[in-house]
Amino acid sequence: MTAIALPLPVPSGRVRPVEESAWVRRSLIGLALAFLTLFLFVPLISVFYEALKKGWDVYIAAITEPDAVSAIQLTLTAAAIAVPLNLVFGIAAAWAVAKFEFRGKNLLVTLIDLPFSVSPVVSGLIYVLIFGLQGWLGPWLAEHDIKIIFAVPGIVLATIFVTVPFIARELIPLMQSQGAEEEEAAVVLGANGWQIFFRVTLPNIKWGLLYGVILCNARAMGEFGAVSVVSGHIRGSTNTLPLHVEILYNEYNFAAAFAVASLLALLALVTLALKTIIESKTREKPETAGIQE
Repeated sequence: MTAIALPLPVPSGRVRPVEESAWVRRSLIGLALAFLTLFLFVPLISVFYEALKKGWDVYIAAITEPDAVSAIQLTLTAAAIAVPLNLVFGIAAAWAVAKFEFRGKNLLVTLIDLPFSVSPVVSGLIYVLIFGLQGWLGPWLAEHDIKIIFAVPGIVLATIFVTVPFIARELIPLMQSQGAEEEEAAVVLGANGWQIFFRVTLPNIKWGLLYGVILCNARAMGEFGAVSVVSGHIRGSTNTLPLHVEILYNEYNFAAAFAVASLLALLALVTLALKTIIESKTREKPETAGIQE
């Protein structure tokens, strides 16, 4: 009998690397670099160039004049309120979705994603319809001398709405992938709810949580559409940094507009640097765990 040589099977779970020729790799890398240069690096450099074109004196004057300072303070205030509230909501929602089964779970996940599917301008109009003078609660608010629309509370509410998904959507898949075995073990050992959260759950999600907070803060400071609808564009009172940039640009005060815009660009660069650091920490974590085991 003649022996027939059969090909050896490829072990399951192992993928053979795709080998491309050198010119293909170089072409793809060159295309990616050209795209980044054209649509990212050139606009970013032009912002700082235009901001500093008339000298440091004009730049400093533009970012320290009273309206700009007020816009910076309002932007930081809105972010300082919106981010902690979304932090609490994001952790609670992610914990509920990832660790428990309950009626209405899919509805909760859908509502978390709602700000991603609704235009920010539409969300701002919703708040106007609810809290504006002609809105559902407008007459009652006016009677009690409470201002929501065209005031700081409206800006904070709009900022909270558009930033709701960032922390929750970052934590939900992370907590689902980790499972509930460690929490169940802690319950068996007699730990209460707070002990489980601070000693088991929080250490496992800390990098994902910080990642979500950074993205949430960046969106809060850079939000334009929803805030533009509810702010009223009152200079020195209800203008955030993006709105102040728009006003300066419409007034043809380009040096000041680019100077203020450079602050937002710096925020984006800092966010990108922090994001890169956290991603590297997240990648290192499994390797460290494997070594410890």
